[in-house]
Amino acid sequence: MNIIHCSDYKHLSARAASLVITGIEKRRDLLLCATSGSSPTGVYDELAKRAEADKAFFDALRIIKVDEWGGIPENDAGSSELYLRTRLLGPLGIPPERYISFASNPKDPAHECERIGRELAQRGPIDVCVLGLGINGHLGFNEPGPFLIPHCHVAQLSKESRRHSMVRSMTGQPQFGLTLGMQEILASKRIVLLVAGAGKRDAIAGLLSGEVTTTLPASFLWLHHHVDCLIDQSVLADQGR
Repeated sequence: MNIIHCSDYKHLSARAASLVITGIEKRRDLLLCATSGSSPTGVYDELAKRAEADKAFFDALRIIKVDEWGGIPENDAGSSELYLRTRLLGPLGIPPERYISFASNPKDPAHECERIGRELAQRGPIDVCVLGLGINGHLGFNEPGPFLIPHCHVAQLSKESRRHSMVRSMTGQPQFGLTLGMQEILASKRIVLLVAGAGKRDAIAGLLSGEVTTTLPASFLWLHHHVDCLIDQSVLADQGR
């Protein structure tokens, strides 16, 4: 794991965006796995700036959503779908045929996960996977527990996930999560982990210990051959006070 210490969130966002852009320069039809939440917002803003300067740069880029809150409308203010459409798909001009997305309120959640798994198998693997470190060390909705599920699955949300800032803006409560599994994430050619936001001191300490455990799903990234872990040092300083 390549640990990159960034002076602040702006530095982290610019550095992570440059990694994504470099990947696209090497492969224009790159498959980008995108997460939602506060951690990647700055990264997506940087990519949007590139799109404004060079409208054709993202003309072949493909995107897959890493996870979604289950049991809510896709246009809910707190959905990952609305977040990505607003922050990434719209600004970069990504059409539906270049986007793989969980439905947030499917009639059969397990079948929806099977569908996403098949699409990824046909159109993958993921070239660059952008992830945020959860407060409890989760990746996507791969939550801490006695075991982890390798493939795309319906997840039981942890109490930490249910307190996420996105949930506070929802009209109702999510009933479950839909997420890529750990095997699918670890099959990515490159992973960019964003470590930013308050309340993550314990998760960061556990990750940096280098110990691999199912109680901290992000620790499994130590088993991957190409991970860039970008840490906002200003957040660490604030949490240490």
